[in-house]
Amino acid sequence: MSKKNIHWKSIFLAILFSLFISSLTFAANKDIVTFQGIVTELDWKQKIITVNERSFAFDQNTIVHNEKGSPIPQDNLKTKTWVFVEGVKNKSQKKLATKIYLLPKYIDDKEKHLYPFIK
Repeated sequence: MSKKNIHWKSIFLAILFSLFISSLTFAANKDIVTFQGIVTELDWKQKIITVNERSFAFDQNTIVHNEKGSPIPQDNLKTKTWVFVEGVKNKSQKKLATKIYLLPKYIDDKEKHLYPFIK
């Protein structure tokens, strides 16, 4: 190979590497949050759910699932029930629940294998 071809390959690889790093930076603007707890408050007007003193907004794109992982209507959400929440926290610290799973009770480490959505 000539020195010119090696030079252009090096430049091409440097550009690809820069694009890869910048895509990771943009992905880092959102933090994924997962946890389980009891629903203490549910505000249907403002679309806010509070679980373990953590409040998350939810919208029409938030999918509610039963304990087997099947989608169910959002109106199945009730206070004083156990849930597993998947959400995102963006760089402005706004939290949005993306998925909510209804649970029969607290799921400990020994039982987590029964619920594949709990990682």
